[in-house]
Amino acid sequence: MSNSSFAAAQERILQRQADRQRQADARRLAFEEAAQSTPIARLPPPLNRAAPPLTSFWATLVRSEGTRPAFRVGQVDAELLDDELITLLKGQVAEGLKYFGAHLQDDWSQEILLALRVALFKLSIWDNNASYGATLQNLRYADARQPIALQSKPTRWQKSLYGLFTVFGRYGWDRWEDWLIEQEGGYTAPSANVQRLSRITSYVSATHSIAAFTSFLVFLVNGRYRTLVDRILQLRLVSPSNQISREVSFEYLNRQLVWHAFTEFLLFLLPLVGISRWRRWLSRAWKKTKSMVQSEDADGDDETRSKSGPLSFLPERTCAICYQEKNPASSEAEILGANTGASGGIIGSVDTDIVNPYETIPCRCIYCFVCIAGKIEAEEGSGWTCLRCGGIVMKCKPWDGDVLDEQRSSKSVKTVGFSDELEKTRQARKVAVPLTQQM
Repeated sequence: MSNSSFAAAQERILQRQADRQRQADARRLAFEEAAQSTPIARLPPPLNRAAPPLTSFWATLVRSEGTRPAFRVGQVDAELLDDELITLLKGQVAEGLKYFGAHLQDDWSQEILLALRVALFKLSIWDNNASYGATLQNLRYADARQPIALQSKPTRWQKSLYGLFTVFGRYGWDRWEDWLIEQEGGYTAPSANVQRLSRITSYVSATHSIAAFTSFLVFLVNGRYRTLVDRILQLRLVSPSNQISREVSFEYLNRQLVWHAFTEFLLFLLPLVGISRWRRWLSRAWKKTKSMVQSEDADGDDETRSKSGPLSFLPERTCAICYQEKNPASSEAEILGANTGASGGIIGSVDTDIVNPYETIPCRCIYCFVCIAGKIEAEEGSGWTCLRCGGIVMKCKPWDGDVLDEQRSSKSVKTVGFSDELEKTRQARKVAVPLTQQM
């Protein structure tokens, strides 16, 4: 583009801005002329003098020239983004100071916030006439005393007073409130002066809250001054160009809302569908398929085929459920490898021995009563897969195999023991009988 073309484009832009300003002045004059015919203007002479001031005040409130597009939401979001940035920086500083002592973050929290706000104010508003949140929203501060179309930059005294109110003023007010809380929180009653200062502070805080709320309501009407400090200093957040959109994309918010709604729907639907039962059914189907594949590859041994549970190799005195909860290994090879250095095999312990033995129905495997009862109850009537034989367990009953009656010549003696020990005893007796006959 040549210099003449660029100059002509600039003249056209200035001409359009001047036309918009004349149109805004014409609308303001028309509004003031229409206000002359209000009921207040028709009152007797002592009372109709209030009509021009009230009309001018109302025109100031509702007049919104220069705010199109009025980024009211963007201006509010800019303040929220600035607060979020302060929170993130405070968290990072706290992570760095924890190595020097955890008490630093609590004792110097106000000073840390003051330093962060001073640094951000210097790097953003003082240097660039816009905070980081306002920059993300494509907004910057302008002097509202000048025509808004010119977008005059704020003066130094406006920015100095803005930093004094928002940075040092907030720090001083927080420190003042902390001092009053310390004075009132002691074991003794606070003095009369402290009570008087506390009441004055409460009145000032309430007055400031009411004024800030009223200013925000006016901001929602005309979109001119976002905060009470901006209204006092006559600083406005304006867009540098109407052709540039905001630099913050809210697409992630839409995705978050969609996923949140989908999660809430699943949390409502899954208990009705009974996902736990479907999970158990799929797990049982997978185990059956796996056992069928393994049985086809096996050599046809009946004992191996019957003992198809994942923990069928454990001794009978060991509760498979207790062992599974205390040992992460799931296969015989892993357990043997883990125990090779210690004992060279699988040895039960007091923690995994069966206590109060109960046998399952119909596979008659032995478990602790508490373990097997809890497993069966958790399945909600669908049946539990036995860890020893792989069968479906629906019920259990007390084990009656621990009491064995043996006929003696003189008297009967009851022997209590596990089946593996009894089998060893019987084999020892069979060997001892021929030796006795030989002698």
